[in-house]
Order: sequence, then structure tokens, then C-alpha cells
Amino acid sequence: MELTLEVIMIPVTDLDRSKEFYAEGCGFNVDLDQEVAPGIRIIQMTPPGSRCSVSMGSGLPGSPGQTPMAPGSLQGLQLCVTDIEAARAAFVERSVDVSEIQHVGAGGWEDGPGETWNSFMFFQDPDGNGWVVQEAPAPLSER
Repeated sequence: MELTLEVIMIPVTDLDRSKEFYAEGCGFNVDLDQEVAPGIRIIQMTPPGSRCSVSMGSGLPGSPGQTPMAPGSLQGLQLCVTDIEAARAAFVERSVDVSEIQHVGAGGWEDGPGETWNSFMFFQDPDGNGWVVQEAPAPLSER
């Protein structure tokens, strides 16, 4: 049996503001922006090269047996890039408030890039949902 992670719901307060942030700021592709039923809107977006999308919605009924997430409560979503310095420059150019590049050292987080798999930067969406960007040694198709 295959279990593929394909969509992650992101809790947001303003769909249009979030759509603009992820599309214009982060460069995600807009796959869907549709009212699927009266009063129920879903936006699905995919980071370039990713097999997993993010989705945001309004008016959706709660999923059976699950506790709804408050906007800004989702933390630690992780993207991977092969050139973290170029990725940071692209985020800054698109007006995303992204951290400096850091790595994990003996004393915790330290400034500057680290060795293989140990270079990171961080940002939040307009609601405070937290993202991590990690440098990978090769594209996903080659790992």
C-alpha cells in the first residue's frame, strides 16, 4: 500500500491575502480557487517542483473526529531547495520577511550556512503559520 502525502490544510483568516502571499511572495502555483458549494471556497496551491500541495478554505465543515486548527497554529512546515542563498534572495525580492540563513551548531542555532542538510531559513505567513526552508544536496528526483 502506498501512502502519499499530497495536501496539507493551512489555517488562515483571509483567503485572498493568503493566496497573494503564497502565490506572489512564495511563488506557489495556484491549482484551484473555487467555490465548491454555496459559501464553501477552497484554494489549493503547490510549491514549484513539489508533489505536495497546500490548501486553504472557508466555510468548510469540520472533519469528523478532528479538532480544527486556529489560524497561525501550524508550525514547522518544511520546504527544501538546492541553493538556499538564491532562494533567500528570491523571497526577499518578493517581500517575504525571511530570516537570515542559519545552521544547527554545538550551541544551538548559529548564523550562516552549515554542512550538507544543515542550512535553514525561516518565515511566517500573514497569520503566523511557520515555515522552514532547508537546503538539500540535490533535487528530489535525484535523492
